[in-house]
Amino acid sequence: MADLWVGHLAADLASGALPAVLVFLKPALHLSYTKAGAVVLAATVTSSVAQPLFGHWSDKHTTTWLLPVGIASAALGTSFSPLAHSYLVLLVLVSIAGLGVGVFHPEAMKLARHVSGERRASGMALFQTGGNLGIAFGPLVAGFALSATGSRGGLVFLIPGALGVALILRDFGPLGHARRAGHEQIRHREAPDRPALFKLLLIAIGLRSVAYYGLFTFVPLWEVAQGHSKSYGTALLSCVLFGGAFGTLCAGPLADRYGSKLVLTASLAASPVLLLVFVLANGTLSAIAVTLAGAMIVSGFGLTTVLGQEYLPSRIAMASGMTVGFAMGLGGIAAVLLGVVADTVDLRVALLITAVAPGLGALATLYLPREPHLPARPAPAAA
Repeated sequence: MADLWVGHLAADLASGALPAVLVFLKPALHLSYTKAGAVVLAATVTSSVAQPLFGHWSDKHTTTWLLPVGIASAALGTSFSPLAHSYLVLLVLVSIAGLGVGVFHPEAMKLARHVSGERRASGMALFQTGGNLGIAFGPLVAGFALSATGSRGGLVFLIPGALGVALILRDFGPLGHARRAGHEQIRHREAPDRPALFKLLLIAIGLRSVAYYGLFTFVPLWEVAQGHSKSYGTALLSCVLFGGAFGTLCAGPLADRYGSKLVLTASLAASPVLLLVFVLANGTLSAIAVTLAGAMIVSGFGLTTVLGQEYLPSRIAMASGMTVGFAMGLGGIAAVLLGVVADTVDLRVALLITAVAPGLGALATLYLPREPHLPARPAPAAA
């Protein structure tokens, strides 16, 4: 699992760097806000489309080689993006990075399931934490490197990329064996697919993504609107993302004990209250509330992947790609629509919509069944 964890961190470190790269390139390439948004959309759409497609391919063929290729593509695209001298070249490079992220995730999530044994939620949570930390550290690493050395600073992402590729290649044989063994185990179980439940899960994922991308996009802008500095807004967003990594680690063992459905529903149900406190309060209370909201919202990413794999056991990689890729694609669209609301009405209204979405997602999860494979709880001792 360690090599998958590092690979996930390396791939998503490159993905998380994009906002900082755009801050650096916006004046250099004279980008408008619309063009800057289109760069993010190019990376997001490329990744979200690639994930289910490569997931479908991964379910039919042995594609362990996609892991190093995906990490390398993400690192290369991000590393050379700050060196772009034209808008078209920038779009091509971020699309290469997005494609790498999309190539890596389905196969990696399938392998994470295979090597986790019966503690699937804990294993997936550990795997997802690598990505969460990568996204959280990405803007910090890129911002520091680009400020210190200029456009060449992006080349620093070649280092974690090379490390991730080296670890995957070192354990390539054992990973391939685990992949084949897990495939045979699933094939012999012959569990039926439940597409109706998977579609319902996608609704919950979409609603959660509105909240996630709303926070990712508007937390710094909201803090600046409240009179805080840009650095404070960025730091608070990092707290939200690190809170998500901590929440993910906690959610996995809880889901193995009480069920992914129950933990997912509880986390989504708690999010609206925390987001309302964030919008309506100020100062320390607001910062604590949004950090906890990040922990609740982000913790569900691993849980929905586990549930998606349970509902489509014959197409695990495609299910994994859709639970992540669908979230990225829909989340990117939601961020644009929330921006329209913020421009035409008010930023506070956009954030209030962000708060409502996970509550609706919690309602959708109530119709999901409780997992049948939960461990039996010990009987109480006789008096």
